[in-house]
Formats: sequence, C-alpha cells, structure tokens
Amino acid sequence: MSDLLVRAARGERTERPPVWLMRQAGRYIPEYREIREDYTFREAISTPEVAERITLLPWELFEPDGLVMFSDILTVLEPLGLDYRIESGVGPVVENPVTRPDEVPAGHADVREELDYVGALLERLQESVGDRTSIIGFTGGPFTLAAYAVAGRPAGKKQRPVRRFRVEHPEAFRALLERFADVVVDYVEYQVEAGADLIQLFDTYAGLLTPDDYAAFVQPLHQRILDAVDVPTVVFVRNPGGKLDLLAEAGADVVGLDWTVDMADAREQLGDAPVQGNLDPAYLLGDEEFVRERTAEVIEKAGPEGHILNLGHGIDRETPVENAQAFVETAKEWEW
Repeated sequence: MSDLLVRAARGERTERPPVWLMRQAGRYIPEYREIREDYTFREAISTPEVAERITLLPWELFEPDGLVMFSDILTVLEPLGLDYRIESGVGPVVENPVTRPDEVPAGHADVREELDYVGALLERLQESVGDRTSIIGFTGGPFTLAAYAVAGRPAGKKQRPVRRFRVEHPEAFRALLERFADVVVDYVEYQVEAGADLIQLFDTYAGLLTPDDYAAFVQPLHQRILDAVDVPTVVFVRNPGGKLDLLAEAGADVVGLDWTVDMADAREQLGDAPVQGNLDPAYLLGDEEFVRERTAEVIEKAGPEGHILNLGHGIDRETPVENAQAFVETAKEWEW
C-alpha cells in the first residue's frame, strides 16, 4: 500500500503533501454523469460494481494518494429504520423524519447486514488498487445526521429545525445524537474490517453549534467514534469558528479545515496536530495557473509535516477536470 497519506495523518514529515479531493468522484467528471444516466443515486451507491467504477474514475484521471469510497453519509439512516431518497432538484428527503421525542429510534439493526454493499465496495477497492493508494472510508457525524433526520429535507445553511429541536427537546436531542453515534461506531468498525485505511468523520453542520453546545453534546460522541478504530482518522466541521481547539481534542488524528480558516493561523493554533485542507473549491474555477499558485500557497503555509492537501469542502460540479488535475499535480510535483 502507498502510505504517504497515512504517514502524513500520523504527523510525519513527508517528501511531498499527499492529496485527494472531497467529493472526488462527483459530477465534474463527464464519465460519472454518463454512468448516472443508468442508475439512481441510491442504486449507484448500493451496487458494488457500479460504486467501484465511479470511485476509480479519479484514479484513472490523476491517481490521487487517497481514494474515497463512492457512498453517502445518509446510508447509516437505514439501520435506524429511517428511509430516505435523493430527490432531483431538492436533495436528500427523509420519508419518516424525527419531529417528536417519541420518534427517536430506540436502536439500530445490524450494520453489516443492512450496509453489506459498503463492505463489498471496500473489499473490491482493496483488491483493485489497495496496494497503490490509500482507501478512504467515511461517515456522517451525529449532529449532521440529526439535522437531516429532524428536518426531513434540506434545511438551508442555518439548519433551524434541528437547532429548534435541541432547544425544545434537549433530552430527546441528546438521545438522538447518541443513537447516531451508536450506529456510526459500528459502521466505521465495519469499514475498517472491510479494508478502509483511513476514516473521515464529516460532521459538517456541527459548526453551527456554540462552542459550549459542541463540547456538551457532540465532542464526547466524536471521541467515541474516532476511538473505535485503529486506523488514522480525520474530523471535518464546516465553519469551525472558535472550535478548532475543541476539534483537536475530539480524538481525531487529523483536523480537516475548510477554506474560511487561514492555514498558517490554524497550524499555529493547533501546534503539532496534523491538518487537512484547505483550498477554496471556487479557486478550481479559475485558470490552471491560478489553481497552481493558490495550491502552492496552501502547501507552503501548511509545511512539510502532518499535512494532507485537500479542498476546504467538496469539489464544485462546474470544475474543469483539467483544473482538478492541476491541483493534484501541484502536490505530486512538490519537493521540500
């Protein structure tokens, strides 16, 4: 296995920064759009051979140092008995949302049975390219999953439904987060068993919480999830604001940074903690020279130890493929 990404996640100095992109195999790749003409999103992620084909698209284009499995954070709704669909033009829609305390799931079904297609995908990836790159598994975090479960459909940047649920039903809110943490622990353990070399915890919306609420409700659950596996882990929260120290204390090996955080400031604040990020995805909409210049700035600010180059969020669907390639190549051509 190529271990450049794993070494960086452990804080080691690397000869160049390892690189991958969030939403790496997404809609900016023409072949992805062609495949999706024949499959719904849920059909694509739950059919291992199709999900493998999609996962491998960026490998065929520019061979990143990590391949993130093609899946979705909402898959863990299934073992909890929450049914969802991806509605065109709308996004994720939960058919039976949690709107009252008595609707909080009491437990979850066996993850290995309900989500066996995820394990099958990871096993296929290890067999096909696992000796040449690192395989990245991932999961949604408790607060972000709760946000979708409570709202029932995309609720905008402020996520008012789940924040209101927290105010009106604090004990049920805590119980809902606990249920998600329980199923996520089983899920990440399963991913590692099936071949994941690194796990990323996406609790994207947790940045909306106050530092006190994050520390009280979410940080202990992050720690429980991250401690459940013995491979390197990354925690990612969008707009982390004054919570960088709290994120670093949550137990992940790597703190993922969005583009609203200055890389140099974050490195100074976090000390020796490895980081991931954090080029603004919109920068990939410029010309190739601009992409390379801005990417080089991130690499310089991050330094040679404990940095995984990535975007500050998912790649934009309008991104030219050649710009994504320029981003990756800038890292691959780098020498400290």
